[in-house]
Amino acid sequence: MKNTADFIDSSGMLLTKDAIQGGVKKDDFYRFVADNHFVRAAHGVYISPEAWEDTAFVLHQRCPKAVFSHDEALFYHGLTDREPMQQTLTVYSGYNTRNLKETGIKVFTVKKELLNVGKIEIETPYGHKIPVYDLERTVCDVMRSRRSFEIQDFQTAIKNYVKRPDKDLNKLMAYASLFHVEKRIRQYMEVLL
Repeated sequence: MKNTADFIDSSGMLLTKDAIQGGVKKDDFYRFVADNHFVRAAHGVYISPEAWEDTAFVLHQRCPKAVFSHDEALFYHGLTDREPMQQTLTVYSGYNTRNLKETGIKVFTVKKELLNVGKIEIETPYGHKIPVYDLERTVCDVMRSRRSFEIQDFQTAIKNYVKRPDKDLNKLMAYASLFHVEKRIRQYMEVLL
């Protein structure tokens, strides 16, 4: 039988659900957490006292239906070199965002059927997988929300996208049509390409 220590990942994070599903009794789990001074990062997420917190993964555990987007996605894709001041998520319309906003998370909403368009998984520097929008969805989101970006950051992101060898202009235009930014995207692409 496995013990709680077997469920600590390489970054020092311990998830309650993994240990319980693996056969660890709740009493044993919480005794281990207390005895080893693990810190509660979020509901069901504990971090070893020696570990650095993977804030993106913790946020993903806290809000598993959300997708990292906008500023956050720009940074993960290398379209900007500036780390975002706030973590940024997109959730479906009707999702209760109060707790997220109260903790300083920037939240965007979309229709439920559009939430997973362009959703991919990337690995954080700590080795955890998190959902992020792909390059083309990120460009469309930035175009839709351009008023919430500094003009210089917005232009830099679009120019960096155009320079990318892995850009997919057909996918970009398909997404642009879905998100009603086709005309604006076309105007930018005609100037930059």
